[in-house]
Amino acid sequence: MTNLILPAGYRYASVYAGIRKKKQDDLALIASENVASAAAVFTRNKVQAAPVVLSRKHLELSGGRASAILVNAGNANCATRTGDKTAATAAKAAAKLLRVPVRQVLPSSTGVIGVELDASLITNALPKLVAGLSADRFSDVARAIMTTDLVPKTSSAEVSLEGGPVRIAGMTKGSGMIQPNMATTLGYLMTDAGISPVDCKRLLATANELSYNRISVDGDTSTNDTLVLLANNASGVPLEDRDFDLFQEALTKVAQDLATQIARDGEGASRLVTINVSGAASDEDAVKIARTIANSPLVKTAIAGADPNWGRVISAAGYSGAEFDPRKVDIVMQGLLVCKGGLAADFAEAELTKRLKQKEVQIDFRLRGKGTGRSRFWTCDFTEGYIRINGSYRT
Repeated sequence: MTNLILPAGYRYASVYAGIRKKKQDDLALIASENVASAAAVFTRNKVQAAPVVLSRKHLELSGGRASAILVNAGNANCATRTGDKTAATAAKAAAKLLRVPVRQVLPSSTGVIGVELDASLITNALPKLVAGLSADRFSDVARAIMTTDLVPKTSSAEVSLEGGPVRIAGMTKGSGMIQPNMATTLGYLMTDAGISPVDCKRLLATANELSYNRISVDGDTSTNDTLVLLANNASGVPLEDRDFDLFQEALTKVAQDLATQIARDGEGASRLVTINVSGAASDEDAVKIARTIANSPLVKTAIAGADPNWGRVISAAGYSGAEFDPRKVDIVMQGLLVCKGGLAADFAEAELTKRLKQKEVQIDFRLRGKGTGRSRFWTCDFTEGYIRINGSYRT
């Protein structure tokens, strides 16, 4: 967090509005000094929180332009009688104080589902929130949006484009209810490059697909998932066609860093697990295999117990829906070949058990043949801590 490179032209603030039971900042604001180009991806859950619906509407009405992101933690503002009104009231109040059109304010919420959110908690806290806006309060916002997270999650990069350097910074939250099916949890990416709304959409779609859509903690897709990209041109450096791939690579790396921090901080997790699939018939099949392995409770508990049970890995792949020949499967765990041609390989079990106790675990699922489909996916192990946290989430 101390080495972040922040883009120009953004200000940040957070306050305690009384939404959380515990007294810690629960309302945050990201404001761009210039109207920014904006793009977002949202949850594909059929049950969607009011801020998701309103943010999508505002992006459509503004033509992909935004001036601010307003976030509350402690209440999802989802499946409630007053949700739509609360989200609209909060956005309108923020817009008035910031002196921007309400369609340029994107609201987000995270927390408990099904509990009414009192709009006055937000509107009463907004004057102090806006007054506290500062270019050096990025970290305050990253902490304020946390729920069961143990640590704030941030990342940044600087890219030298043809016209000069531009910066990218991002923050995210998430620890449980993680199975990105578009984006996951809440994530905000800011850059001072000059990018059109259309190109923001393209850039975000690719970055999301290779980062947030490649992680899972527990297989649950949230009702509030939102990932936003803002580009405010405060650097005065436009993104030219020749710069596109270079910028895409940097944005994707920042998004992947944020996403893997979520997997590493999974509720109760003790290990980050990276799953590499290669040789599949297509990238889509590779993703199916990797996601199913990542979501298998049996695989995840085996990792938690440092149990070299590769049979759970091949079994999960087998019900993924991907087409492959089990006789052409090789599996490598922590650098040791454990399965060759779909059968047990000769490996030192005690040594693998020792390696599985490391903080980071890698599983390579390789299919022999002419297939070129590949995927990299991140997850975590399942421990008793996950049950403890989620058995008392509301209480």
